[in-house]
Amino acid sequence: MLMNKNAGPPPGEAKLHYGPNGFRVLRTGNHVFCAASGVPIPLEELRYWSVEHQEAYASAELATERLKP
Repeated sequence: MLMNKNAGPPPGEAKLHYGPNGFRVLRTGNHVFCAASGVPIPLEELRYWSVEHQEAYASAELATERLKP
């Protein structure tokens, strides 16, 4: 079977392991959900996450609010 290089990951939620400098894909998908707002975040737009809590955030503001002591 031929694969289209431009097809990208399959639709659905990905499962990631978040590290200090990036993330590792544990289950393929094209998005994760923001832990603060619940909105889907396409993997190519994911910039904010917590290594400690293993959560993704849609924006710096949401991450800051969620991680307040």
